[in-house]
Amino acid sequence: MSDAAARDVAQACDVLVIGGGPAGSTVARLLAQQGRDVVLLEKDHHPRFHIGESLLPANAALFDALGVRDEVERIGQVKWGIEFVSPQHRHSSFLEFGDAWDKSMPYAWQVRRSVLDEILFNHARAGGARTVEGCRVRQVAFDADGVDVSATLDDGATRRWRARFVVDASGRDTFLAGKLGLKRKNSKHNSAAIFGHYRGARRLEGRLEGNISIFWFQHGWFWFIPLADGTTSIGAVCWPHYLKSRDKPLREFFEDTVALCPPLAERLRGAELIDGTVYATGNYSYESTRSHGERYLLLGDAYAFIDPVFSSGVYFAMVSAFAGAEAIATCLDHPAQAAVARRRFAAQLEKGPREFSWFIYRMTNPAMRELFMYPRNPLRVKEALLSLLAGDIYGRTPIWRSLVAMKGLYYMTSLGRLPQTVAAWRARRRNLQHQGPVKGENVIADA
Repeated sequence: MSDAAARDVAQACDVLVIGGGPAGSTVARLLAQQGRDVVLLEKDHHPRFHIGESLLPANAALFDALGVRDEVERIGQVKWGIEFVSPQHRHSSFLEFGDAWDKSMPYAWQVRRSVLDEILFNHARAGGARTVEGCRVRQVAFDADGVDVSATLDDGATRRWRARFVVDASGRDTFLAGKLGLKRKNSKHNSAAIFGHYRGARRLEGRLEGNISIFWFQHGWFWFIPLADGTTSIGAVCWPHYLKSRDKPLREFFEDTVALCPPLAERLRGAELIDGTVYATGNYSYESTRSHGERYLLLGDAYAFIDPVFSSGVYFAMVSAFAGAEAIATCLDHPAQAAVARRRFAAQLEKGPREFSWFIYRMTNPAMRELFMYPRNPLRVKEALLSLLAGDIYGRTPIWRSLVAMKGLYYMTSLGRLPQTVAAWRARRRNLQHQGPVKGENVIADA
């Protein structure tokens, strides 16, 4: 048999994972640790560019479980909290994770995703997963006994696998959701983003240097994420119709957008846009109607993505990977319990986006801005909010009644600012109707 023919013969494996980002690499490592034959396919080659550099404190426990926390500590810029800057307020508001309900998760990290993703991918390989880079999946076919997967390598060669189970961790490519007709635009959210990396941006001082900053402006909000190598990730999340109004090169448009936010423009005075490169993406909020089937699961962004504002993407991806590894083990080893295991997985997958989305949908509302700019703690609502922002939503921390109380405060604040609330609601309704493509690259992830 020729080399070409041999490469086209289907190779058997227990689980094939599509996508070598945080979700795919994590689930591949966990399944390999169970003693399973796992194949992990990544369409690009690590290190590869990816946005989404800010992590949550709750990520730390997952890194501990994987045995990679020391490596993350070495590459990460420590983030103790969040700064909020509003054009309607003369002060900045600072929230620290150490003030959350559970005081044991006081910080997180800002990381270069290209480096973090490579660490996790290599960790999966070291743990026993068979990894293939430069390998793009083309077709997946299910039958009663397994799954046929075909892919092409960078050189055009074809590779085939016969798996017992498939995991889609393809991120915003949403490979299976697209193939199976499961993907839907999020009817409650509609945003676009434009971003780049700067050298020489002015950061907060001292202990707060690594904090993420959120700047509201007339068309949405900016992120400001300091990285350990001295660069800073800057991005604007705004209504798609604003990006569609662009009538000049993307870099010039981005510079004009930054100028609309004077506090941010001041921090970037004298800073240099690295490589002169700016990226854009539009209408990125989506969800899938189903997260699983008899022989597949969708993880992380391959299932849904709402918005980068609370930096939850990497965390949700990894949480879904831990839950997915447990569900897959049950499906393969105890088929009679598979349906229950898949439902349990779906409930955990859906919990994070559901709990965060209420706040995300209201992020640009004046009442929500007021609560962030003047954080108060009656009924421990501030502690509960910080616990949510830290990712502490899957354990036993009793934050839920306080979050209900905070929602009550939001509605009371909305009534007290009724003209502004109604104007914001009408603007949001108009903007949700402005669907359509935005010229740019489909690379957005969490800030």
